[in-house]
Amino acid sequence: MDQRLRDFFDKQLETVLYDLPERILRLLDEVPLHVEDYPAPELLEELGVEYRDELCGLHTGIPLTERSVMHSGIPGNVVTVYREGIFRLAENERGELDLNELRRQIRITVLHELAHYHGIGEEELRELGYG
Repeated sequence: MDQRLRDFFDKQLETVLYDLPERILRLLDEVPLHVEDYPAPELLEELGVEYRDELCGLHTGIPLTERSVMHSGIPGNVVTVYREGIFRLAENERGELDLNELRRQIRITVLHELAHYHGIGEEELRELGYG
């Protein structure tokens, strides 16, 4: 992915984050947000994902609902968003990028992964419209 496209995505991410409620933004003080072009091949294999543009985001770590004192010293939680997967979802039927859809997909991905941090599973997220 070229730098111009990365910069464009990152600017849209900043716009989306700016528009999130303050209480959601405070979560990003607890859970770092990483941005990458696409997931590593080893991660795709581990997750059973065939194509790298199928994955838009990932929460790694132990959700709040599963933590105990036994988890102290374990590396922290991280939310990662993947530009390539989000760009793919933001294309219209002609393969053109839809800016509003890009922002919507960024928002959905960030909120989806933060929900995993809080122990909300895939099924519940689908029911809430964030699946």
